[in-house]
Amino acid sequence: MPNEDRLCKELLIAHYDEFQGDQYCFDRLVRMQHYGLPTRLLDISSNPLVALFFACYCPPEFMEVEGEVIIFRISSDAVKYYDSDTVSCIANLSNLTYPQKNEINLTQNVEAFNETGVAGKLLHHIKSEKGFFEPKIAPDDLGSIVCVKAKRTNTRIKSQAGAFLLFGHEATLPEFGQEGIEIARVTVIEKQHILDQLDAININATSVYPSIDQTAVHLRERYRQPAAVE
Repeated sequence: MPNEDRLCKELLIAHYDEFQGDQYCFDRLVRMQHYGLPTRLLDISSNPLVALFFACYCPPEFMEVEGEVIIFRISSDAVKYYDSDTVSCIANLSNLTYPQKNEINLTQNVEAFNETGVAGKLLHHIKSEKGFFEPKIAPDDLGSIVCVKAKRTNTRIKSQAGAFLLFGHEATLPEFGQEGIEIARVTVIEKQHILDQLDAININATSVYPSIDQTAVHLRERYRQPAAVE
């Protein structure tokens, strides 16, 4: 977290063309997450079978270790979309330096907070993507965790029925959830048996990670065992 703004800027500098089509800061964070950069996003899926695949898919040495499907119960009216004002406010925290983030005081009321220097800096970043955004940033929103449906701009998000939990300033999610986000868990055993069943309905590494290199890996593993000689 102390280097969040540097991580984002360095990746943008190195691969600026990749982000040209991203309208919002949240869109850029999704793309950065896709390429493996640590962000304030947590990948989730709306497809329980995809979640089950992730709970089972692992290197051979961990196949006997229990897996776990974590279920997030979030009311539909609490789900945000990529162009939400709340999402813009939280996502643009990633543009603030660590000292600037340390100036944030979430206990202030809306009026007092929006008169602070750090609120002005955050507003500057928000206005770069939403020019008509009013200077009324809610501190409670900045510290929240929201479920966001992203644009399905790449095949991986489409195939994984992907969505995201977007974490606000110093936000942490307790093991057993919080108001608005209930958490349940399902222990998974017999991983290989489940993977074989999922493969029968075309949920496998090739369909979940739709890229030619992953398809090659999947095919290699499928045919690793030598054919039986009659």
